[in-house]
Amino acid sequence: MLTKPIQEEEKQSQKDSTIGSYWITTFGCQMNKADSERMAGTLEKIGYSRAVDEFKADLVLYNTCTIRDSAQQKVYSFLGKQVKRKHNSPKLKLVVAGCLAQQEGESLLRRVPEIDLIMGPQHVNNLENLLSRVDSGNQVVATEETFISEDITNARRDSSICGWVNVIYGCNERCSYCVVPSVRGKEQSRYPYAIKNEIKTLAHNNFKEVTLLGQNIDAYGRDLPGLKKDGTKENTLTDLLYFIHDVEGIRRIRFATSHPRYFSKRLIKACYELDKVCEHFHIPFQSGNDEILRSMARGYSINKYKKIIENIRLLMPNASITADAIVAFPGETDQQYRDTLKLITEIGFDQVMTAAYSPRPNTPAAIWDNQIPEEVKKERLKEINELVDKTARKRNQRYLNNIESVLIEGLNPKNTSQMMGRTRTNRLTFVDIPKNNEFNYLIGEEHNIKITEARSFSLSGQIYN
Repeated sequence: MLTKPIQEEEKQSQKDSTIGSYWITTFGCQMNKADSERMAGTLEKIGYSRAVDEFKADLVLYNTCTIRDSAQQKVYSFLGKQVKRKHNSPKLKLVVAGCLAQQEGESLLRRVPEIDLIMGPQHVNNLENLLSRVDSGNQVVATEETFISEDITNARRDSSICGWVNVIYGCNERCSYCVVPSVRGKEQSRYPYAIKNEIKTLAHNNFKEVTLLGQNIDAYGRDLPGLKKDGTKENTLTDLLYFIHDVEGIRRIRFATSHPRYFSKRLIKACYELDKVCEHFHIPFQSGNDEILRSMARGYSINKYKKIIENIRLLMPNASITADAIVAFPGETDQQYRDTLKLITEIGFDQVMTAAYSPRPNTPAAIWDNQIPEEVKKERLKEINELVDKTARKRNQRYLNNIESVLIEGLNPKNTSQMMGRTRTNRLTFVDIPKNNEFNYLIGEEHNIKITEARSFSLSGQIYN
């Protein structure tokens, strides 16, 4: 951890500062969103209140992403606006957390010297101590690898119905395109009892749904002790699902993100047997071509991926299958790209998150000499997005005129005459509020909804009595 003295005049302004308001902007994945909730909880614990305006907050925290260059550049754009503000308001505290902070470290401080605190994802639970160093008149860089102590922070949840629960941090995979292992560190699984206790607390606070989170959640427990009598691991994701399933008050359990290399028949069987586990699986395939998968170092074949989907649909025919895909990976030919389009058509995904390949620092693929031209990237991304939209719309037609159980999470912010929630298969659903019916009575409850409209990525319906 690097600690650098601030200029004397800045040091005095820090001494004069008082606890005020905070603003957090989150870039990137669900893991980052969960981290932001925990950091918000820490800030409120030490006396900050949530600001109503980013440009009036006394502390601004950007929880950053570096998975693609566009996300990284967006952070710098946001920072530039706050730097101008800090020149007029030197008491403003600027914090950069997350994956970009970890990747850039002290070099980010040289690029933007107005930043007070730079902290990687492994230091989220230590925010209070890091800020105390800032309050003592230091600029702090916390990016060294560290053991992530059990989460004792009180997260400020954005939802009062659905809660994220981290179960494993970091990633040990070495995909040739991915920066995550270098910025989030090695895999560190939380102990089952700690996870269950957090879920019990959520249930006590009337949460109805939990999503177990991990960068590679199927790896859960590989670093924990414990073997069964037959020599297999006893702390796996499957075991964890059985262990937490009896928490009273929780109605739905989800998990993300899965890796095809480790997705097992036993896990599929558990999801089928356990009533609370939702029929929704997010399993990235990244490419529909085996040669490209080998270049990506993904560790599975397309046939293995197809077999996973087949096994899921054998037990849960209407399960929702979503995925991630990368186009224009270095060396990808037109035919290899078309293999990806073919896979999307064959499987009929409910949704696919797509991206054109973006070289990331300290990854093998970034320095290969067979990079795809930008104009080809744009063409392929446009074409695959059109296919994904078409496939999703077709897939969603199966809901039309069906009665679906929807957990109501809140009001539709764009139309307050509607509520919004999700099916067990994770389809966002908008529901008309019945006349003479109190909205507060409906929130946090599951209701039977007759689906009247099916779009590519959402549904609409009415309460069915």
